[in-house]
Amino acid sequence: MDIGRTSSGKTHRDENFPVASFLIAPRHRAPILAFYDFVRAADDISDHPTLEAQEKLDLLDALDGALMGKSEADTPVARRLRDTCEERGLDPQHARDLITAFKRDVTQLRYRDWDDLVDYCRYSAMPVGRFVCDVHGEDRGRVWAANDALCAALQVINHLQDCGKDYRDLDRVYLTQDTLEAHGAAVDMLAQEKAPPQLLAVIRELNEKTARLLVQSRPFADLIDDARLAMEVGAIQTLAEHLVARLAVADPLADKVHDGKLGFAAKGAIGAIGALLRRLSRPRAASPAIPGTRQ
Repeated sequence: MDIGRTSSGKTHRDENFPVASFLIAPRHRAPILAFYDFVRAADDISDHPTLEAQEKLDLLDALDGALMGKSEADTPVARRLRDTCEERGLDPQHARDLITAFKRDVTQLRYRDWDDLVDYCRYSAMPVGRFVCDVHGEDRGRVWAANDALCAALQVINHLQDCGKDYRDLDRVYLTQDTLEAHGAAVDMLAQEKAPPQLLAVIRELNEKTARLLVQSRPFADLIDDARLAMEVGAIQTLAEHLVARLAVADPLADKVHDGKLGFAAKGAIGAIGALLRRLSRPRAASPAIPGTRQ
């Protein structure tokens, strides 16, 4: 099957968190969107409802080969990202890491424990933020740890709010097996219209661990040199904290976790403005440390 025919039709505007919003400087939006379009194509392959597992893996390999110039397939999203990386001196490994994650989505449907889940996030989420930071020329040593915590948190939030849909549509369960066992919950509870108490306990425990990731990522916006990127990160951090608070009381099988567009925009604006005000009121040299690290 042609890679182009696997498209879901989704765009960056359909994502749960901002992607290259108006806050990002125009010169940086094109490479970020080139990255997004490549990742979207890979995600659509791994989520395709009718392809067999081996077909998905073959298409993902073809997409990776096209990105690295090792395939004769004319794949526009891969060609555009390859050209972008060459022009801007960016590392294509971030995109290749995501290919690894999407292959894992095809071959691994269950996760043993929190460390196993975070290792998945290392490939499925952290490279996204790392690429954006590289586009902006940010200091990897200063920002990557906070970036990784935020990106992992965003990924787990998506897993928690979509846990029923992921199970019903794709037989994927990101709720960790050890947590399910600890609370006496069973995977098939995810098919119910309302989560039983045991399953809610699993969701709450994983959500608490996600909240701790957001504590680690809270200084991220203030560690960034680019003011517009700092505002974008501030918006995302605030939205993530809101969703974690919502997941602490909501049942994602029965309740809508996300706000509407206006509520989403309002909370994001609060986070962006907060990041800007902190920036204006504090000398750059006084950037906070990441919790748990030495200065």
